Amino acid sequence: MNHRRTALSALWALACLAAPAHADPCEGPLPQRAGVVFSGTVRHVGDGDSLCIGRSTDPNEWIEVRLADFNAPELREPAGPAARAALVQVTRGQTVVCRTQKGRSGRVTSFDRVIARCSIGSDSLADLLRRAGVRPGGN
Repeated sequence: MNHRRTALSALWALACLAAPAHADPCEGPLPQRAGVVFSGTVRHVGDGDSLCIGRSTDPNEWIEVRLADFNAPELREPAGPAARAALVQVTRGQTVVCRTQKGRSGRVTSFDRVIARCSIGSDSLADLLRRAGVRPGGN
């Protein structure tokens, strides 16, 4: 019985470690108008089309972005974790430049994120995701 309790405790601990974190650390102020350009290093990737960009290591300065030109599958969908992994892979160690734009709602912000088109050099993140094999999906 003691071995079973130990095994169950170990499995529970492993499950807790493997579960994705849902709290995002991005706390910086969001630009409030279209056409604002900002850049920085990707500090956090929430899913296949949401990321945090910042110049410093302080999460209070990181801007949370929702890609305007790519709609990745949601994390709960079968292709969602792979879409997130692809965004991590294509942005790792790169400087990303973003330009805010209005979304479908006519606003530049949505759910505490700014809507923006982002690129690395001359390649948009949307194009890089497509080249990595990520198919659009989600809501």
